Amino acid sequence: MSKNLTRTMRDWIENNVPMDHLLPDTLPIYVNSYVYMFGILTLGSFVWLIVTGTVLAIFGPQWWHVSPVGHFFNSMHFWSVQAFFFFMVLHLWAQFMMAAWRGGRHWTWIGGWVLFLVSIVAGLTGYLSQNNFDSQWIGVQGKDAINATGVGGFFNLLNFGQMYGLHIFVIPLVLVFFLAFHILLVRKHGVVEPLPNEEGAGPNESPRS
Repeated sequence: MSKNLTRTMRDWIENNVPMDHLLPDTLPIYVNSYVYMFGILTLGSFVWLIVTGTVLAIFGPQWWHVSPVGHFFNSMHFWSVQAFFFFMVLHLWAQFMMAAWRGGRHWTWIGGWVLFLVSIVAGLTGYLSQNNFDSQWIGVQGKDAINATGVGGFFNLLNFGQMYGLHIFVIPLVLVFFLAFHILLVRKHGVVEPLPNEEGAGPNESPRS
């Protein structure tokens, strides 16, 4: 009997991401290290970015420039950006030092770097969406560089509406998609184990005498 789309998707999920990987109740002992916290701290910062950014998008530029409450949410959004990039860079460096592409995790590693590159574009459009002198200065200084790449006919850094739409709608969707893909791969393959020590012992083994 031929399988329908729903059954095919269900079988693929069961075969590739079993529940004991998707929602594990136990983790390896080496996950107790602080180095494994950078990823979840990055995710937490991203969630707070979405929350504060949604509030700012609802009330608009006039509110976040004039209202004291708007200033407060604008500040929280700004510092969430700093925390997001800070923890993301630490996460990338930590995973690089651990050779996190081992064990078939190369797509997890590549997906993480794509997330980082898309986040840089999100940060740029965010600065261009401030609707103040900073955004005007950044737009004027950056437009020639964008034009030099050949995409200036499609993206105008001085167009507030275009940059704002990219920042609050298009780029967040791209980030959420790649983030979900990244987390799915982490759940499928598990977190990468530490590199063997100098004596050749693995993370759960004793050094050789």
